[in-house]
Amino acid sequence: MSLEGKLVAQINIKCDGDVFHEIIRFRPHHISSMSPDMIQNVNIHKGEWGTVGCVNSWNYTHDGKKKVAKKIIEEIDEEKKLVKEKMIGGDLLEAYKSFYLTVHVQTKGENNLVTWILKYEKMNAKVQDPHTFMGLLLNMTKDIETYHIK
Repeated sequence: MSLEGKLVAQINIKCDGDVFHEIIRFRPHHISSMSPDMIQNVNIHKGEWGTVGCVNSWNYTHDGKKKVAKKIIEEIDEEKKLVKEKMIGGDLLEAYKSFYLTVHVQTKGENNLVTWILKYEKMNAKVQDPHTFMGLLLNMTKDIETYHIK
């Protein structure tokens, strides 16, 4: 049984895909006001918002518990509206040896598709795949959408 895994989920959003990408890349610290039940705050530790090498930490609620995630931006592709991050600290690394999160936004007129990709390696075979964490990301996406179509 392989300990490596990948989850992919897509969600259509009605708000502007360019705005969604801008929030994820340059203004993640604003997400706590858009999705306060899930994201309490996002702080920068190193670098500048929206740049490769930027280190930030997230305080969030997952499965009813307060959690922390510390991430570094590894890749940005502005043309594809893609941001790839690597977990470098926090609660997820208690269960996973490695954890990567990629978000990609495709915009075609009024159709905007957000794709979340989680790539990970579990510490052992007893660790569950991060389906509930993917659910958190999808719900956060819906909250950002709702905030921007009001």
